[in-house]
Formats: sequence, C-alpha cells, structure tokens
Amino acid sequence: MNRPTDSHDSAEPPVSHPSHAGNERVPLALESEGPIEQVMAQGVDEEPTPGYQRTLLGTVGWVVSGFSLAYAVFHLICLNVYPLETWNYRMLHVMGALILGFALSSATTLTGREVGAGQRRLGWIVAAVAAAPVLYALVQVGIYWQSIGARPPMTPAWETYHFGIPLLVGTVVAILGGWFVRAPDDRIHPCDLVLILAAIASSGFMLVALEGYAMRMRAGTPFASPGNMYAAIASVALVCELTRRVAGLALVIIAGVFVLYSFGGPYLPGFLAHSGFSISRFFTYIYTDNGILGATTAVSSTYIILFIIFAAFLQASKVGDFFVNFAFSLAGQRRGGPAKVAVFASGLMGMINGTSAGNVVATGSLTIPLMKRVGYPAKTAGAVEAAASTGGQIMPPIMGAGAFIMAEVTGIPYTDIAIAAIIPSVLYFASVLFMVDLAAAKLGMKGIPRSQLPDLSKMLRQVHLFTPIIILIAALFMGYSVIRAGTLATVAAVVVSWLSPHAMGPRAILRALVLSGTMSIQIIAVCACAGIIVGVIALTGVGARFSSLLLQIAASSTIIDGQLLALFFAMLISIILGMGMPTTAAYAIAASVVAPGLIAMEIDPLTAHFFVFYYAVVSAITPPVALAGYAAAAISGSGPMETSVASFRMGLAAFIVPFMFFYSPALLMEGDWLVILRSVLTATIGVYLLAAGLQGWFFGHISTWMKPLLILAALLMIEGGITTDLIGAAIVGVVVLARFMTGRGTAHAG
Repeated sequence: MNRPTDSHDSAEPPVSHPSHAGNERVPLALESEGPIEQVMAQGVDEEPTPGYQRTLLGTVGWVVSGFSLAYAVFHLICLNVYPLETWNYRMLHVMGALILGFALSSATTLTGREVGAGQRRLGWIVAAVAAAPVLYALVQVGIYWQSIGARPPMTPAWETYHFGIPLLVGTVVAILGGWFVRAPDDRIHPCDLVLILAAIASSGFMLVALEGYAMRMRAGTPFASPGNMYAAIASVALVCELTRRVAGLALVIIAGVFVLYSFGGPYLPGFLAHSGFSISRFFTYIYTDNGILGATTAVSSTYIILFIIFAAFLQASKVGDFFVNFAFSLAGQRRGGPAKVAVFASGLMGMINGTSAGNVVATGSLTIPLMKRVGYPAKTAGAVEAAASTGGQIMPPIMGAGAFIMAEVTGIPYTDIAIAAIIPSVLYFASVLFMVDLAAAKLGMKGIPRSQLPDLSKMLRQVHLFTPIIILIAALFMGYSVIRAGTLATVAAVVVSWLSPHAMGPRAILRALVLSGTMSIQIIAVCACAGIIVGVIALTGVGARFSSLLLQIAASSTIIDGQLLALFFAMLISIILGMGMPTTAAYAIAASVVAPGLIAMEIDPLTAHFFVFYYAVVSAITPPVALAGYAAAAISGSGPMETSVASFRMGLAAFIVPFMFFYSPALLMEGDWLVILRSVLTATIGVYLLAAGLQGWFFGHISTWMKPLLILAALLMIEGGITTDLIGAAIVGVVVLARFMTGRGTAHAG
C-alpha cells in the first residue's frame, strides 16, 4: 500500500501501487547522467512499497483502505477522547495489525509473475480445509458471547474440542498454505483470509472469556483455562508469522530460541538452568501484560502509533522535500557537498521518521547519486548515507521507537530522555560530518555550484514548515503529555500545509490516515514479537541471573575497571542483538538482559539504558549484518558487505560517544551548565581529533606516527577530566608543532 503522490481524485483506492520487488526507488530529480543542472528534491516523502506488500485493486483495495483508515482513527479516538480498558485496547491494537498485515503482506516475496489456474485452485482448496475448523471456532465464540449470563461458564471440554483444537489446526494449515501455494500479487491469498479469521477468533475469545478479573488472574498459572492456552498459542503463531513477513526471520528465530529455552531449562547447565514450564502456563503467561501485551505493545499502541500518524501527516504536506532542499541550500556548495547534505538531511528526516533503513531510502535516493557524480566511489557514497541516516533514531524530538520503550521501562519521562539525547545525537552527527569533511579535504572534493542549488532565500520563506515540530517540542516542555503533544503537532501539520502548495484537504487527510495505518504494521508486529522475548526473560528470571554473572565478571577483573568491562560487554551484546533485527526489538531485549546488570553496578539508570539503546541503533552500520548499509548499497550499486564495512568505518568515531557520556554525565544534560558546556566543547574536539586520526588528515596530510597520537589525544579529551583534557591538548600541540616544522600537508578551504 502506498500513498498517492498528489491530492487529486484517484481512480484506484489508496492501497494501489504499481507492483515491484524490493524497496527500489528511482533517483529523485536525476533524469540523466550529464552535468547537474539543478538539484531539487521531489518525492522524498513518498513511502516506498516493500517487496512483501501486495497491490490491491478495486473493491478489495477500497475495503482494506477503509479498514486502515478506521484503524488509525480508532487509535486517535481511544488516545484522546474515549480510552478503553488497557487489556482490551492492546488486544484490539494487535488484532487490528494482524488483520491489516495479513491482508497486505505476502508470505513470499512478490515476483510479478502470473499464477497458473492450478495454483489458484489449490490455494482455495487448502484455504477451504483450513477455514472450516477456524470458522467453527469463530462461530462458537460468537455463540458464547451472545449467551453470556444465560448459561453456565464454558467447560474445559468445550474450550478444547469446540474452540481450541479447531482454531489451532486451521491456523497451522493456513500458515503452511501461504508458504507453499502461490496466489496472484494483486489479490489477498485465500489462506491469509483464514489467518484474518483466526486472528479475530483467538483475540475474540480472550476479549470475551477473559473479561472477568478472576479469569485474567489465572493466565500464566496452572489454573489457566484450556481455551486461553489454545487462543494464546494461535496468537503467538500469528504474531511470529506476520513478523517473519514484514521484518524477516532474524527476530522470529531469536523469539523461537527463547520459547524453546522456556521448556529446555531443566536440561541446561549453569546460570541458564531453570525448572521449566508447562505449555499452558507458558503461553497463557506470554499473552498477558507480562509478554506480548506488555511494555513493548504498550508503547506501540500509544506513542508509536500516534507518531506514525504524525509522520504520515508531515509526509503528506511534503516536509521531507523541504528538509532535503533546505539541507542542499545550506551545505551543498561546501567541499564534498552532497555528502554533507546527507548528514544534515538525514538528521532532519530522522526527526520525523526515526528509522535507519527508511531514512536511507528517503534521502539517499537523491544524495547517493549526487555524491557519485561529484567523485565519491559508490561504496563511500552509500557508506556516508548509511552512517548519517542511522543517527536519526537518536535525534530528538521523536527519535526511534526504542526511546518510547525506554520511557515505559524506566519510568523516566520522555521529555527527560529527549533532553538527554540532544548532546549525544549532536556528537553523533558531528562525528560523521567531521569524517565526511576530512575525507573530502583529503580527496580534494568540490561542492555543487550555488547556481545549481535551491535558493536559500526561498527555502527560508518556507521555514513555517518546521512549525509542527516546534509545537511538538514546545508542548512537551510545557508539561503536556506525549499523546496530547503529538496530537497537537498532527493538527498543526494540517494547518501549516494550508500555507504551502501542498494544502491538505479532506481527501489528503484521509489518505494520510490510510498511510499511517499501513505504516504501523511492521513496528507493531516487531513490538509484539519482542514482547515474547521480554516475557520469557521475566518468566525464567534469566535476566537477573545474567546481571549477576556480569557483576561477578566485573568484580573479578583486577586489570580493567569493573564498570568499564561491563560496559564493553554491554556494547558487544547490544550490537550483536541489533544485527539483522529492528532497533526496537534489539533495545527491548538488551534493556531486559543487560541494563539491569549495569544498574546493579551503580551506573545511573538513564546512562545504562541510553548506552544499550545507542549501540542497538549503531548496529545498523555494524558488519556483517548492517541493515542501513545494505539499503544504501542497493541505491549506490556497490556490494552490500563493502558498503557496510565502509559505513562502519565512516561512523567509527561515533562508537566512542556512549563511553563519553558514561565518563561525563554532563553530556546527558546532568550537572551544572558550565560543566556541561566544557564537556560538550572537549567532547566535540575529541570527536574531531578521532576523525582526523582515522582519516589521516589534520589541516593537511599527516605522518603515520601522528595518527595514533591524535587518537590518543581524542580519547583523553573524551574522558572528561580537566587533567586528561590538558594532556590531550598538549599532545595535539606536539602534533601541530611537528606538522609546522616538517611543513607537511596542504589544507583545503572548506
């Protein structure tokens, strides 16, 4: 499903979009490989159609669009006007995502090939076999719902044979049918229709049968009802299948390992051992507010869905085009201009989308071809965009979804987290900018002539497009809740659009709501699947035992400071968890396993959680599985692995930033303002020196022996103490003096 590119009437429903494989996008505003005549971003806000997403036409397309619209409106009403009871609201939130997800996402990659009549008939036959028991179970739930109060409670036999087993059998057959039987790309697979019914049946049972407080209290205990168990198993299977479709196998495999761990605990050695759990107790526990309906879904059903709606409205008003053009007008003429534009534009876009790969696709489709045109190798162009786009998830005010989970888990107000993120995010982008600038200086890169760039004066006349973000920030600092602030900012996006050429009328508003519904599918599925892992960690207590092990390792170290050693392990674990996984899931797991151990070592909770969150973010550019690097490679035409390695090197200076705010809490806005200013100054200088040492350029080419000296000076200034700052400054003085005496290098003007 994709949003139309204009506000005019469309002959097709909003879900329709030309089918294509993957996330490929045509380079924006670049029609030929000749001289660059005029750089102007157009279409940055267009949401690319994922390779798994169907093209739905005609009546089916309109129906799915209508459901997506209703899904978004449902959340707006519940969040602002008529709140529902927590469990019911979260169940409906997940159920709606499952319905919309199975309607739009294919079980296999779409190829555009014709499907034979035999395959179509087979699909309907398999679906009919699966639908019979699922429909029977759904009818039984409906009958029970209609007769509440008129007959005794359900018996275990009824729950097992008239609901549970039929539901589970039909669900499994439908999932397998989607895997092995193809259907046309422009139609909903018959087996997916069955999965939609299964989602309604399983969620409907829990909404009806678990309505009483006593019934809910039995969930996760030996007294849980059989129907609850079967509904939970089916729901977990549906969540994992949807996650596999929209986010890949990595998270599903890890969730599966954790599920197996719950049953294999009695056979494991050491701190991994536990007494094990029955199938009933495990699954009924997982589908409560301790697991799938817990912190991750609490965040996706409130903050995340609201800010997805906000982002959809900003995209509809073409704010993304303005951000990129504004960045070009500011930095395009500097040396290596397109690369610096990638840094600025990705920072601005990160404020509204908060995803690494999405940021790469949005801005990189313009900046990467331009970088190649001014002389950057393909892998370097992709690496710059990947490194720059990754920082969007730590850029306030919206940041990535993980920041909202951090607020939910720690109890720290989101405004405090956003404030704490300001300096680390600036340091991140500064480190990438320094790497880009020094590389451009070393290679003698030029910028784009001012005559070929957007007119800065015209861009400044459109600064009112920043108003929704300013209102969001102002509302948060005025004490409004995150939900109220996000709602006000969304309304502001509509009003501000009336002052631009892309005024949002009723049709555009409806399309934005439709888009927001479909944009939310992936993150909701990821949050629900991550909830399985978080639930296992809580149920088995492995998180607490891991924290104890971390404490023992740190305490036994006689050479390295215990806290530093623990932070190093936390860094490795967060990066490994983030390889191939969405940041949200990686952080949720690390926050459950690693962060408690850091806090037990008397590390400040905000520092501990922000530390693991930061490394979960930068895992997007860490080989061998670097999602942002892979996305950039697809645009630049370079190899995925070489682009990932180059992006890791480009962002290497940023990998030291979390250790900076550990040693200097002032970088998280904690302490006196003078201390904060000094820490920011020395940290910025340290990041610059680190980039200079890595690039081998410090106001000109430097000798090999000078590189480690600059890196050492950078680390000393990063540490945050006055003594280390002075020593670092002295080392820099030695390097400068040596350069002056040898007369090496020639500085290029920026």
